[in-house]
Amino acid sequence: MIEAYILIQVRSGTAHEVAEQLSGLDGVAEAHVVMGPYDVIAFVRVCDTEAMHELTIGRMHTLPGVSRTLTCSVVPSQTCSHRPSPIDR
Repeated sequence: MIEAYILIQVRSGTAHEVAEQLSGLDGVAEAHVVMGPYDVIAFVRVCDTEAMHELTIGRMHTLPGVSRTLTCSVVPSQTCSHRPSPIDR
């Protein structure tokens, strides 16, 4: 299993539409509109690199409004712990 965060730049005014379309793609666990140099971030889970290529190049890049993507693969770690946020305490 490969997990990644994909940062997506879109044409002005299309961020919400792109995030909604991404949410419907197989492999996309979450998609959110964000502020900063990228407009949308997606968290994806796929079975292998071929599936990642198909998702990013074959599906995401064909969505209307998508200009560019940057894939940041998650490095597996057995020492990662999920602690509650100070906000949640």
